Amino acid sequence: MWRVTAFVEANIVTAQTTWEGLWMACVAHSTGHMQCKVYDSILSLRSELQVSRTLMVLAALLGLVALMVTVVGAQCTNCVRAGRVKTWIAAVGGGLFVVCGLLVLIPPSWSANHIISDFYDPTARSKWDMGAALYVAWAASALLLLGGALICCSGARKDEGSAFPVKYAAPRRPTSTANGDYDKKNYV
Repeated sequence: MWRVTAFVEANIVTAQTTWEGLWMACVAHSTGHMQCKVYDSILSLRSELQVSRTLMVLAALLGLVALMVTVVGAQCTNCVRAGRVKTWIAAVGGGLFVVCGLLVLIPPSWSANHIISDFYDPTARSKWDMGAALYVAWAASALLLLGGALICCSGARKDEGSAFPVKYAAPRRPTSTANGDYDKKNYV
């Protein structure tokens, strides 16, 4: 969950703990019973939550597109003939992963900003802490940014002439000896 009720008073014994996420809110009672409820209306949500939900859905869809583009541009597939075009397609897929990482980074950072500013606001009615889902979202964003950057950099070549071509020439060995018999080394 993205935010959890905070205990800021001297008495930390409470009867319930509230968690709020992108899609539902849950209340855990001291008896161990947990009750979750999906949000009733999109329009009744805070604007921060509406934008966060939208960006996360867009990031998931863009991640699927980035995956498909990257697979088409991968060196191990035969969808496109190897060459500059294939390298360019893989780089585009990596760029899409970077954009996806940025889309995943915005909602938890924005929510964390609101949670921290409300926590230190003396006029706020309730205090909230950052939930575990924020840290998971930041880790996912970091992995998407790193993976996209690696894919973009792996296909970047300065020019084709600077690569060291592999030239292999097998040594010439006679196929037969002086008396007309084949050398036994050629059979191995």
